[in-house]
Amino acid sequence: MRMRTLPAATALAVLFSSAAVLTAAPASADTTRPVAVAQADDTVVDGVHQRLYFSDRSQNKIVVTDYTGKVVATLTGLPQVRDLELSPDSGTLYAALHGADKIVAFDTTTLTPTAEYPTGDGTIPSRLAYADGKLWFGYGDQWDSGLGAVDLTAETPTVTLDLAAGHDWSGPPMLYADADNPGTLLALDDHISSAPIVVYDISSGTPVIRVSAKKSGFYNDAALTPDGRSVVVAGPGNRALTEYRLSDLEQVRTYPVPDEPVTVSVAPDGTVAATLLDTEDLGDTYVFSRGAGQPASVRNLSPNWMPSFGHSMNWSADGGKLFVLSGSYESTKFHAVDEPRKYVSTLKADAPATATRAKPLTVKGSLTSALALPAGTPLAVTRTDIESPKGKSLGTKSLGTGGKFSFTDTPPAGGKVTYKVTYAGDATHTPATASDSVTVSRATPALTLNNNGKVYDYGKDVAFTAHLGTTYKNRAVEIWADPFGSDKPNKLVKTGTVNSKGNLSVTLDMTRDATVTAVFKGDARYAPRSVKSTAYAKVRVSTALSKHYKTGKIGSTTYHYFRKNTDVIFTTTMSYYKDRKQRLELQVYYQGKWYASGTEYFKLGTNGKSAVNLGHAGESGIRARVRSSYINSSSGDTVNSTTHGAWKYFIFTN
Repeated sequence: MRMRTLPAATALAVLFSSAAVLTAAPASADTTRPVAVAQADDTVVDGVHQRLYFSDRSQNKIVVTDYTGKVVATLTGLPQVRDLELSPDSGTLYAALHGADKIVAFDTTTLTPTAEYPTGDGTIPSRLAYADGKLWFGYGDQWDSGLGAVDLTAETPTVTLDLAAGHDWSGPPMLYADADNPGTLLALDDHISSAPIVVYDISSGTPVIRVSAKKSGFYNDAALTPDGRSVVVAGPGNRALTEYRLSDLEQVRTYPVPDEPVTVSVAPDGTVAATLLDTEDLGDTYVFSRGAGQPASVRNLSPNWMPSFGHSMNWSADGGKLFVLSGSYESTKFHAVDEPRKYVSTLKADAPATATRAKPLTVKGSLTSALALPAGTPLAVTRTDIESPKGKSLGTKSLGTGGKFSFTDTPPAGGKVTYKVTYAGDATHTPATASDSVTVSRATPALTLNNNGKVYDYGKDVAFTAHLGTTYKNRAVEIWADPFGSDKPNKLVKTGTVNSKGNLSVTLDMTRDATVTAVFKGDARYAPRSVKSTAYAKVRVSTALSKHYKTGKIGSTTYHYFRKNTDVIFTTTMSYYKDRKQRLELQVYYQGKWYASGTEYFKLGTNGKSAVNLGHAGESGIRARVRSSYINSSSGDTVNSTTHGAWKYFIFTN
């Protein structure tokens, strides 16, 4: 509904004490956080306790938060709670229970109920206003409605109905009153078009129409000015907030807005704020700090339409903050705007996508606001690059005409260069920052790595040497080794500064194929670069024959001699890898040539051994040979290079 003004002495005390705190403390950032309010029918600010109260008709509760939106209490069991009203001393919170035909009172210190005022069966009270010691309420529905009051000054508070003298309401009227304008009660009919605004004189205790006039009707919200002598009305569809004098209900001024205003609040200094439906997502919160004739400060707090029901925005008691709800149900958010009167500054910076190092480039941009900033407004510029990772000041640049600016710079370093432009803000504008990055060219350094494509025996110690050519400052190189096989990760094996010849070496034990990478991470003038060298390692393989009775040479070849009926046992020992198999190859000698007799793969044991019974010839004079091989891929893995073991020769005799 609306923000209530404290009695003059209390209000001034709160204002001055708050101002002292604001002067001493640094400005804090705006706050946005989710809040468990499904649909806020009304919002009331308690400046004494620094709290807000949100009535939530759909969930039968009142949510109590602090000024940051943090929930401090939830008052439940309040059937269809509608309007809220705060007593002038902020000691009591009143709530109209639409679904329980009564008004309840809570102590604002303890947040416990202190009184109930039944209004009669079927009265369904929904609107509240405190004035001249009475709690006025609108009640009923579109078929039967009226104005009632609870006399809080009586020893036993009494409820009186049917006080809407001289007017037949089409629904419970919206009610407004202000302690600075005693004897006056404002009522609006928000249920029909061309509905009246009625100003009652309540100085006698009985409402008497002072002035009445038909206006647009279907009002969304309204708020009294600080002196209680005018009202600002948010009506549907007319794209304006309209202020009327209560003395004659003549229009005083309008506050132009581009979309339907849905809620309105007026600060103690007269600043008008409103939220709009904002169907085009162009700005949902308008603050007229310079009056109706000057542009509003516009903020876009939510990408969604603003709530079109109830009163969901209020000024803090001292007028320094603006509290706004956006969304509904699970998407409801609480916003606390710390400097609502300041015009939002929008800063944009545009640097070229690419540029050449040590050559001038131009950065352009704009600084705009609803209240235009003058030419000459200072903008601070910093450049962040490889050599100045924390940023280097480029001094102050000036805003040109039309809110545009541009400046040139010659980047000394290559790579990603970021230009940050900052507007510090002033008494009427918020600060703003923008940045853009440009990719600045760098030379490509020479970098090589030896041993690519070479094959080494198993376990060979091999020196890999990276050679780095000319660079600017960085002379460090990393060497990484990535052994084949998923069980061993890529690993940094050496990092250091190259020697006077530009070399950095590391020795690796070649037990597997491996990809070795040399990495130069670049510097201000030379780009990062990496080169790869893939070197290969054989397996270690040895074989043995057993059950022979002697060895001897035939020509220059050593043979193992077996009796013609003795089985030949062939044992292979090979470097082990999971699921690895050795390939056994057997050949027979006939008429001066070796002929293939067959090949077969046999799985290695976890000890790397494989023993195979080759059988016996059954006759003498048969010569044969056998060997074991690791075949890349066919042997079950690809972590080593194909390796053939030595042939073992044998002959059968009598």
